[in-house]
Amino acid sequence: MPEKNIDNIDFEVLNKKAISQPLVSHIYTADPSAHFFNGKIYIYPSHDIDAGEAFDDLGSHFAMEDYHVLSMDSIDSEAVDNGIALHVDDVPWASRQMWAPDAAHKDGKYYLFFPAKGYDEIFRIGVAVSDSPVGPFTPQPEAIKGSFSIDPAVFQDEDGSYYMYFGGLWGGQLQRWREGTYNAEHLESPTAHLPKNHELALMPKVAKMSDDLLEFAETPKDVVILDEQGNPLLAGDNEKRFFEAAWLHKYKGQYYFSYSTGDTHFICYAIGDNPYGPFTYKGRILEPVVGWTSHHSICQVEEKWFLFYHDSSLSKGITHLRSVKVSEIIHDENGLITTLKPYQK
Repeated sequence: MPEKNIDNIDFEVLNKKAISQPLVSHIYTADPSAHFFNGKIYIYPSHDIDAGEAFDDLGSHFAMEDYHVLSMDSIDSEAVDNGIALHVDDVPWASRQMWAPDAAHKDGKYYLFFPAKGYDEIFRIGVAVSDSPVGPFTPQPEAIKGSFSIDPAVFQDEDGSYYMYFGGLWGGQLQRWREGTYNAEHLESPTAHLPKNHELALMPKVAKMSDDLLEFAETPKDVVILDEQGNPLLAGDNEKRFFEAAWLHKYKGQYYFSYSTGDTHFICYAIGDNPYGPFTYKGRILEPVVGWTSHHSICQVEEKWFLFYHDSSLSKGITHLRSVKVSEIIHDENGLITTLKPYQK
């Protein structure tokens, strides 16, 4: 239910039909990256504020400036806001737009990965470190060398390797890196430099991380998503192709790459047999929510799996004021994920 279709929504009725309610309501939170660290749930969302920016397809109205970490003792307990974990003013290289983050844990340290625009108006990805999962986090003085675009998601494999997945179209600038360097032409157009419908879709990126999790250990590679016939998805297949919000989880030896289709508002997934892919499209995890964006994470808590996501129901459909939610997901006997409808009660 993108923003342009919300005029006739009765939000009191909608919220009664919702399969889950906002985890916190005193601030607006979005893009939740959830992790189960040391027997407790930690959620790393972006923090939506009303900065008074006009809505545009470049995402200028998403003017977030800091991160709060939410924590939960169990999946049914109240979410606690642990306050500001990192502010843009603390990051030497970043000027604005602290968009969707993620976190990782290694050797007693916690790492917060985040995108932000530098003073040159180009998105990069930074990392900040803390002794606590809730921060405060101390940022590195520079962005990760070779990083670009948005939506970092860091996956820890069973062999101890860490991989970062990232990228986002339109305001996320991924399309401006098609030739390997940033293309600054037609900055006023979010769809400039996108491939034609008959051309291959732009793919998200993956890079193995260095041992200290502060840099890439290799040049980022394409994450190839295949259709059911084994062909790479095309740009025109916008109900299946990647737009933003990369995430990876592992279930019974298989790697599940999930993502948002952006302008068609689905959370989809594809399955592969190694962290680099290729991944074969398998279906949808979540049908469209109220609001324009759809962004998620998938986290195992004890023996169950949960989808953390957001919608704009609390703000009555205002796209840039979203709220984090959670709902259980089911992998069936074939390993396929049952599609959730966010408003079905």
